[in-house]
Amino acid sequence: MRIGIDVGGTNTDAVLMDGDRVLAEIKQSTSQDVTTGILNGLRSLLQQSSVAPGRIEAVMIGTTHFTNAVVEARRLLEVASVRLGLPATLALPPMVDWPDRLAGAVGRHPYLCHGGHEFDGREIAPLDRDELRRVAEDIAAKGLRAVAISSVFSPINEELEQQAADIIRETVPDAAISLSAQIGRLGLLERENAAIINACLADLAVHITDAFRAALRESGIDAPMYLSQNDGTLMTVEYAEKYPVATFASGPTNSMRGAALLSGLLDCAVVDIGGTTSDIGMLMNGFPREAKATVEIGGVRTNFRMPDVLPLGIGGGSLVVWGGGDVVVGPESVGYELTKRALVFGGETLTASDIAVAAGRADMGDPERVAHLDRAQVKATLQSIEDRIAEAVDRMKTASTPVPVVVVGGGSVLLGDSLAGAAELVRPEHSGVANAIGAAIAQVGGEVDQLFSVGAELSRDQALERARELAAERAVSAGAKSDSVRIVDVEELALAYVPGNAVRIKVKAVGDLELGRKSVAAD
Repeated sequence: MRIGIDVGGTNTDAVLMDGDRVLAEIKQSTSQDVTTGILNGLRSLLQQSSVAPGRIEAVMIGTTHFTNAVVEARRLLEVASVRLGLPATLALPPMVDWPDRLAGAVGRHPYLCHGGHEFDGREIAPLDRDELRRVAEDIAAKGLRAVAISSVFSPINEELEQQAADIIRETVPDAAISLSAQIGRLGLLERENAAIINACLADLAVHITDAFRAALRESGIDAPMYLSQNDGTLMTVEYAEKYPVATFASGPTNSMRGAALLSGLLDCAVVDIGGTTSDIGMLMNGFPREAKATVEIGGVRTNFRMPDVLPLGIGGGSLVVWGGGDVVVGPESVGYELTKRALVFGGETLTASDIAVAAGRADMGDPERVAHLDRAQVKATLQSIEDRIAEAVDRMKTASTPVPVVVVGGGSVLLGDSLAGAAELVRPEHSGVANAIGAAIAQVGGEVDQLFSVGAELSRDQALERARELAAERAVSAGAKSDSVRIVDVEELALAYVPGNAVRIKVKAVGDLELGRKSVAAD
């Protein structure tokens, strides 16, 4: 048996599952400190199901802690940003396009050093070890405990980043160092930004995972704990502490994975309507389609792995404003205060949930409190919501033909029985906690993103096969059962300007988690 938990901006959802079967489910308001909600969810699940804590084999958690910290610019470390690229890259220094509020929280500590590579693998300049030692001494003098190292074209050759990290560790041994080649893709500024964001979360990552361990201990659960990644797979606590950015957008990803299990559809559109926002994404072979363009986090452009999700400011807690014949729904929301401020719960704020109750689509609170609402306005509001969601689904499709649409989330009551442009609208059982189900069933992944020189010694087919084998090996090393591993994605990109007939091959393998009894919840 395993427990899946997903912490959202409005609700914290939790499920207890035996294989693919849901034994118990809980939906409750997210607590202000978030962790309390996780503890309460664990206790409620065990009490509801009468399952002994010792029978729980694993706990999987999807969290918004790290995304919220960046968006709110709170609880972040100041970061030394070391770029290897001189004498090039002087025109645009690190953090040149960051919002002032977030840059102020992280601190502007740029260090431009010699190094980096050209697009064809040649060095721009050799690494200057004395220069890096002076940088390390200045970092130590400022008391900075987080360092982000980026090098020009390091995804092609990350050797200089590794060497720079070793030199800095000699002077600042306790520094949390993030290497851009291990986080982002081609595109210096975006990859550098991703490394800086990852570095500034180093302290918070340890604090949050320690709090999760404490919640497990207090609930009496002695089982391994995993965190959800934003590609639909799991990561260990140790990996999450090193790469907290891997949790970004794990909530929508969990919902999409849960939607795949509950609906039985592997290729479809998924609409996850929560209390604050709706997230629209596409499932391909049971996993979320990955975003190919840059993604903004807290107003900062990044290019690390993220699901391709279109957010809308529509949810169960969205404020509804009527006036002058117009209907405005969202993006403002009452969030986790829905049960205090909505009309049906005795509040004074008209929300989308009130509209759903007035239309007979939802049963919550006191329906008499919304009986006075104008029927025509209620109908117009729901039509406006459906039109905006249908338009968003249409924007996410890659073809004009209708596709199945699976709707999940606590706010799914905002939609009727059909949706314009959808081949069918599926609202599966347990759809309200699909995000927690997605966390509970998450698999373990292994990924290869590597350059291969194709020619006389290595054919294209041999390169692809080698990449598949390596991805499968990495999935097994990460904890997947060897006989369950399968390849779910293969991408191949020829690089025209790189010598040696270079081909970039990206392969993703996933497999079922092989549970052990080693506890990560112990003191």
